[in-house]
Amino acid sequence: MSTQQECHTALPLDLAPHAVAELGGQAVDFIVRQVAGLPDEPASDYGDAARLAALLRRPPAGEPGDFGTLIETFRQAASQGVNTAGPGYLAYFPAGGLVSSALGELLAQVANRFTGVAQTAPALVAMEESVLTWMAELFGLPSGAGGLITTGASSATLSAVVAARHDRLGPAFGDGTVYVTEHTHYSLAKAAQIAGLPAEGIRTVPTTADLRMDVREAARLIAEDRAAGLRPFLLAGTAGSTSTGTVDPLADLGRLAREQGLWFHVDAAYGGGFQLTGRGRERLAGIEEADSLTFDPHKSLFMPYGTGVLLVREPAVLRAAHAGGGRYLQDLHEVDGLPDYGHLGVELTREFRGLRLWLPLHLHGVRAFEEALDEKLDLAGKVHRELSADPRLEVPWQPDLSVVPFRLRGSDDANRRLLDRINATRRIYLSSTMLEGAFYLRLCVLSARTRAEHVEEALRVIRACL
Repeated sequence: MSTQQECHTALPLDLAPHAVAELGGQAVDFIVRQVAGLPDEPASDYGDAARLAALLRRPPAGEPGDFGTLIETFRQAASQGVNTAGPGYLAYFPAGGLVSSALGELLAQVANRFTGVAQTAPALVAMEESVLTWMAELFGLPSGAGGLITTGASSATLSAVVAARHDRLGPAFGDGTVYVTEHTHYSLAKAAQIAGLPAEGIRTVPTTADLRMDVREAARLIAEDRAAGLRPFLLAGTAGSTSTGTVDPLADLGRLAREQGLWFHVDAAYGGGFQLTGRGRERLAGIEEADSLTFDPHKSLFMPYGTGVLLVREPAVLRAAHAGGGRYLQDLHEVDGLPDYGHLGVELTREFRGLRLWLPLHLHGVRAFEEALDEKLDLAGKVHRELSADPRLEVPWQPDLSVVPFRLRGSDDANRRLLDRINATRRIYLSSTMLEGAFYLRLCVLSARTRAEHVEEALRVIRACL
């Protein structure tokens, strides 16, 4: 009897040890081939998507399948679409998807420990908490700051808005107002809506010529709203906007929030990782004033998608807005010095998320991440210089971090066609955005796998398509 057959005769839905070893070996072989092939894979491919989509809609069969065949089906399915793990993906915010992090997630899922409350896995919660404490210190938050690891900045933002609403407005909050700019990520307005705030409570603050929140205009709007009987309660700064990577004047916004008694939230979903670098710390100065801060390690720490962080100055405020309980939990008790993550966010059931961060940070060392991020800043600077030198292009904004918007001098339609030509090469993949009423192409250098040679290729592709 083959191992493939034997794996179905062990305990129900479980695998015999030698079957685990064989199937695990096949999975590791797939990982090795997949990662090794990334530099040569197209940046986008849709040629077989329709056929595979139709095939994969079939329901599972009643009888066992072959693991090798199933892996191959997955490989084909994953090859269709945009290759976000490859070095030519320069759109949106690339996520490198470090293999070390993925291996950590595999180990965590096999252990399958519950970390909604600390008592069920105290040492693992301590491991996860150590990463959060390190991050709080990295961002200059005071001793005692904390938070939780989430699936991404969107859910983290929701918890931050709920905490701010609970802390600053209390149970009646229909007259609360939030202050953003047109470049603030839409997840904040979405979070405010889910949290029950009316759409008219979202105030859009004008920006300066360099696309940063205008602090004087923010102060003016806050004063006007107070005079109208409204209750301003949350001011949102951005540490790396989605369209341009621009950093708001965080120190000035932090001071304004303190003076006005507003909760200061900083969206560092993209830019947070650059805090590891000297240049990043200079550009993110003032982030330490945040009452809450969201960060996506799946962006600027190169982790797999689904890795977000919420940090707060006072975890007690987060707990006050989210804690609950029931009689079925009466057997559980708090563990001194460790948080119950189920009382800090919207999720009660949560897996152990700490290893996907703890393992790569300890395995590679923090300096490796710092050096990789410094490289991305250097490469973005090179892109900006070389594109700016081409008289056919407009490149108006010096990058704060690693996003470079540019456009062909001419109509929006000409620029849309340019983007189509670039992406049709399948060697690189760019995205676009609208800035000051015009269509811009957008190049973001962020993947751990995007090195100098890949940026050189991207520049050659862009020039050839002009």
